[in-house]
Amino acid sequence: MRQLFVFDFDGTLTHSDTLIAFIRHACGRWAMLWGFALCSPWIVLMLMHLYPNYKAKQRLFAHFFGGWEQARFDAACRDFARSHRHLLRQEGLRELGRALTEGAEVAIVSASIDNWVAPFFDEVAGTHRRPVVLGTKVETRDGRLTGRFATHNCYGPEKVRRIREVFPDRDNYHLTAFGDSRGDKEMLDYADQGYYKPFR
Repeated sequence: MRQLFVFDFDGTLTHSDTLIAFIRHACGRWAMLWGFALCSPWIVLMLMHLYPNYKAKQRLFAHFFGGWEQARFDAACRDFARSHRHLLRQEGLRELGRALTEGAEVAIVSASIDNWVAPFFDEVAGTHRRPVVLGTKVETRDGRLTGRFATHNCYGPEKVRRIREVFPDRDNYHLTAFGDSRGDKEMLDYADQGYYKPFR
């Protein structure tokens, strides 16, 4: 039977959420603070469960990156991954590398934007293979980011939908999943083996 390992990214394979770290890296500290202040009404409503998480996230993303050239955004994502490898949990990275080395299929399933998640795994120690990255995708038009998402926020039930889309025939593989938050619950429940808050 095929073996499939799926890993959440933020908080599972990293020590912290990467959205804020990426905004700080790409835009600078003061621009980040000013942007969060401008978007604070939506963030407060989200924290009070009066506004959907994905809409608040998209508004925040649009404020900082709407209108950016895609080439500029992708370059910032690659630079972020190169300069922030310290965010990765080494035990999680070893588990991911072991799964790849043993021939398992491996996917990173994350609500984060896949443009900055994927470069973290361009090279996994001890293997020449890369995991599949299933993240939230950004919408582009004429080579620029619109500020909107091209897919649903890859969170909760959407994680399971994306796994099933890329890895159908569920009865033909054994699924091992790793996650650390409410957004991973459905993915962990869907797995044959689910590990909550591993690598700590």
